[in-house]
Amino acid sequence: MLDEAVKLEELVKKHTDWFRDSLPMIASENLLSPAAMKYLVSDLHNRYAEGLPGKRYYQGNIYVDEIERITTELAKKLFNVPYADVRPISGTNANQAVIFSLLKPGDVMTGPPLQGGAHISSAKFGAVGMRGVNKIEYPFDVDEMNLDVDLTAKLIKIVKPKVALFGRSVFLFPAPIKELRDALDEVGAKVWYDGAHVLGLIAGGQFQDPLHEGADVMTGSTHKTLPGPQRGIILGNPKGDEEQREKLWKKIQRGVFPGVISNHHLHHMAALAISLAEHIEFGRQYAEQIVKNAQTLAEELHSLGFKVLGEKNGFTKSHTVLVDVVAQGGGRKVAEDLEKANIICNYNLLPYDDPKKPRNPSGIRLGVQELTRLGMKEGEMKHVAELIKKVAMDGKIDEAREEVKEMKREFNRVRYCYQEDEAYRFLSSL
Repeated sequence: MLDEAVKLEELVKKHTDWFRDSLPMIASENLLSPAAMKYLVSDLHNRYAEGLPGKRYYQGNIYVDEIERITTELAKKLFNVPYADVRPISGTNANQAVIFSLLKPGDVMTGPPLQGGAHISSAKFGAVGMRGVNKIEYPFDVDEMNLDVDLTAKLIKIVKPKVALFGRSVFLFPAPIKELRDALDEVGAKVWYDGAHVLGLIAGGQFQDPLHEGADVMTGSTHKTLPGPQRGIILGNPKGDEEQREKLWKKIQRGVFPGVISNHHLHHMAALAISLAEHIEFGRQYAEQIVKNAQTLAEELHSLGFKVLGEKNGFTKSHTVLVDVVAQGGGRKVAEDLEKANIICNYNLLPYDDPKKPRNPSGIRLGVQELTRLGMKEGEMKHVAELIKKVAMDGKIDEAREEVKEMKREFNRVRYCYQEDEAYRFLSSL
């Protein structure tokens, strides 16, 4: 067993060193601040809580109750909403809770198609399908890189969904909730927004504000553009009178517990509290720079000859850039070559790809939120685009990898958070 322990330590060190010398551009990842990270190794890690503050099924939660109340109030303040549940332990877990609370087997739900950026939890082979829900997909407009508003409105009126889902895991532009509000109200659909990828942009005032545009509930991950611990959250601003609002929210809370979780990982909840507080203070500045960086990267890639999607509307208004790399060998080949050069992204389905062949799609997905968190700005994004070209078009993988290492040496501290000066030392000690 000693040999395995030594090997494990070596593997963790190799992974940490690799990412230290890399450009992480997975759109669903980010860096936790040193102030938040210290709670992950506190005694909270060892403890258990079920239920809500003051209504636990375990003793020993005197202080946990206060931590949860603080975390909940910070979430409500950051998003300016009356309801928040901070217990989900991932974005998909939050989605499961909403599915359990709002949908029954046989119910109709509308949502974006998988090749149009939908998350797998809303797919027929994911949590929605496993619940027995009949999901009907919205028509997608490739030129707009968004839903076809007119056809979607007609679809909603015809199928009359119980729940209408918006939000995607490839999220370039805001969902047309306001434009579809009349159709949604006409059929009485509950509106659910999956904001996992853009949660930090929403909180920073740089994307749409779905809970004030007509969504009843928003789920999300807390470790993407909102740079907190790997965790989930549910936020609510239901329509209706006070009694209707409370009734819906209690359903959602029961969907969380006992629906899909027992204990809710208390150490991560404490880290989330710090991350929410940091985003209240630094979030607008951080979100603004994320969007600037994504747009600069997209424009530079386009100028270098890449087929960047979303050109009609300025390529992107989020943290994500989507590139068709068929001309460079396809999404899988390009993503694997970039990985060899220490540029970490993922291959991704594009709207015109066959959703039954996800392992060899046309595109790659690039996220700039982590590079932004390390202090990179527009100038660095132009350099990143040139490095991607050097790999995908010129085939100079080894040369690009050395340039990546050199570039990354200048960006080794977490920004837009408390205790910035301690960040690199803290991360290096892991």
